[in-house]
Amino acid sequence: MSDSTPLSNDERLKTEPFFARQMKRPELGAIAGVVLVVIFFSITADGSMFSLSGIMNFMTPASQLGILAIGAALLMIGGEFDLSIGSMVAFAGLFFGVCVVNWGLPLVFAIPLTFAFAAAVGAMNGAIVIRSGLPSFIVTLAFLFILRGLSLVGLKAATGGSTQLRGVRDAVEGDWLAPIFSGDALQGVFGWLAQNGLVATFKSGLPKVPGIPVEILWFIVIALAATYVLLRTPAGNWIFASGGDRNAASNSGVPVDRVKISLFMLTACCAALVAIITVMDAGSTDARRGFQKEFEAIIAAVIGGCLLTGGYGSAIGAFFGSIIFGMVVIGLTYTDFDQDWFQVFLGGMLLIAVLFNNAIRKRVTGER
Repeated sequence: MSDSTPLSNDERLKTEPFFARQMKRPELGAIAGVVLVVIFFSITADGSMFSLSGIMNFMTPASQLGILAIGAALLMIGGEFDLSIGSMVAFAGLFFGVCVVNWGLPLVFAIPLTFAFAAAVGAMNGAIVIRSGLPSFIVTLAFLFILRGLSLVGLKAATGGSTQLRGVRDAVEGDWLAPIFSGDALQGVFGWLAQNGLVATFKSGLPKVPGIPVEILWFIVIALAATYVLLRTPAGNWIFASGGDRNAASNSGVPVDRVKISLFMLTACCAALVAIITVMDAGSTDARRGFQKEFEAIIAAVIGGCLLTGGYGSAIGAFFGSIIFGMVVIGLTYTDFDQDWFQVFLGGMLLIAVLFNNAIRKRVTGER
């Protein structure tokens, strides 16, 4: 008589219910947050907030923050923090401005040099964290002040005493690379839509929305690329493993140190991209560029499902977390609420996100 167990009772073959699987997705809280914020502003805000121009208005700051947040999210999944990314926006903006204004370099040289410069600073951050064994929170907090101070000193040296470097727009005017990093994309498409009455127009017939701001396209592309890397490549597995259990990952052959340093470099390059976009749009750079964006980026990543302990998170979650920020900071201008409520929202969303993510972590790991 055989005492073998039927295959249908084998635990390894049982499938988890769909709802249970969805509850474990790190971006669930951010998606739910977007839905709630949309409902809130649909009730309280002027109807123009969700017009095409209104959507572009809140997606522009959301995209700038989101590029930083996605880089921060990948680094947090890898088990580290970078509190210097806001200061890196100012420092990279200074370097880029000097390249195009003071040195007269075309964008084809200035942009790669800016990314290389930012990557080198990010590698320095990562190397100090790895070699010293100090928490990345402490190391990057130090660099937050160092880079901000160097931005002030550097701007005064480059301008003869001013904390703002002007002339960027004139320096890059006519450069073939400028439309990729500044202005609105797909202007021809929006012009055609206006001619056919498919989008709102001014009395002159010109579309009220001339195109899609390029930072929105960068934001979408980076979110998709980061999601693909995390979910479909060995590098993504390495990132999750490095943040989840460093020793186990190292014993399994994962180059943990290389992964972490690469993530610091990636985060710095995300800050450099935001610096290039904002400096070219504004036509100048200053020492306060990116001020406190490091905290907003980390909060957006946490809202998006990243655990503070590492090893868990989502680039798409950071994408939606950033959209929540954009909707709230711009959406309040469409209501009668005092805009200072944004600070209250910021703290409240962080607390709710941490509590929610902690509950999800316990559900995933089976902790009590």
